[in-house]
Amino acid sequence: MNRPPTIKDVAERAGVHAATASRALNPATRGMVNARTASRVAEAARALGYAPNSAARSLRTRTSSVAGVIIPDLRNPVFPPIVRGIEDGLRDAGYMALVGNTDGDPDRERELVTAMRGRQIDGFILATSRRSDELTSSVPTVLVNRRTDNGGIPSVTADNAAGIHLLVRHLTDLGHTRIGHVAGPRDLSTGWERYRGYLDATTSLGLEAATDAVEFAGAFTETAGHAATLRLLAAHPSLTAVLAGNDLIALGCYSALAELGRTVPGDVSVTGFNDMPFVDRQRPSLTTVRIPHYDIGREAARLLLERIASPTAPAKRVVLPVELVRRDSTAAAQS
Repeated sequence: MNRPPTIKDVAERAGVHAATASRALNPATRGMVNARTASRVAEAARALGYAPNSAARSLRTRTSSVAGVIIPDLRNPVFPPIVRGIEDGLRDAGYMALVGNTDGDPDRERELVTAMRGRQIDGFILATSRRSDELTSSVPTVLVNRRTDNGGIPSVTADNAAGIHLLVRHLTDLGHTRIGHVAGPRDLSTGWERYRGYLDATTSLGLEAATDAVEFAGAFTETAGHAATLRLLAAHPSLTAVLAGNDLIALGCYSALAELGRTVPGDVSVTGFNDMPFVDRQRPSLTTVRIPHYDIGREAARLLLERIASPTAPAKRVVLPVELVRRDSTAAAQS
C-alpha cells in the first residue's frame, strides 16, 4: 500500500462496514460494537498500521481529544506518577495529555494556559493552584493535588489532615512531646492543610507548647527546608522531633541537622509527607505518609471527563486516603 491506510481499508480487512470500524476504534463508542467484532477491527488496524486522523475528527466533532495538564515542578518526584495516572485515565477515553511545567512561575502558567487554549484543548488539569486563586474558565477544569479555598472547581487531593494526625500520633507513641513543624508555603492548600492538621493534632494530644514551634518554608524544596529547619531549631533547640511539610523539606531537615552536628533519629526524629520515589533509599530511610499518587491522577482524569460531558454539574471534591509508612528516621525519644 503506497498511501496511508484509511478506515475503509480497516473495515474491508475486518469484513465490516466502515461505520462499524469507526465505532470500534473510538473509545467513546466501542461499547456499541460486539466485543469480538471490535477485537477483529483492532487487529486489522494494527496489521495495516492505521492511525486515526485526529485533525479530521476535531473538525467533525469540534473537540480535540486533548487535555492540558500543568504542573509546578517536573523535578519534584511526586508529580510524574500523578501525570502517569492522568495519562492512563485519559487514554482509556481516547484522550491524550499535553503537559506543561511552570517552575512555580505564575507568568509561565498564564502563558501555558493561553497557548493550550489556542490549541483548542477540551479541558485542563491543574496542579498549580493557590488557595486564593479565583479560577473561572469556559474550559472544563479540574485541580489535582492542590485546591482553592472557594471549592468552585472540581479537585482531587490526598487527605492531608489525616496524614498529619497519623504522623503526630506515631511520634507521641514513641514518647516525643516536643515536636516542631517545618510547614510548606501557607498560600498552597497542601502547606496550609498540613499545618492546620499539625495544630489540631498537637492540641488534641495536649501538646499545646508545640503549636508555637512552626517555621514556614518558602517552597516545597530541599533548600527551603534546610533554611527553615535552621530557623526552627535556633528558636526551639530542645525539639526531639520535626514534622516536615513534605519529603523534600524533610531532606532539607536532614542536611540542616547534619550541619548542626545532630543525628537522625538519634537526636531528632524526622518525618516527611508524600512517600515520593527513593525516600526509602535515603540514609536513614524516611518515615512518611504515602499518598496514592497514581490514583490521584487517574481520578483527576475521570473528573475532567465528567466535567467535559456535563460542564454545569456541581463541582466534586474528592479526597483520597493515605497511610503511614514507618521507616528509620524516627525512633524513641531520648530522655
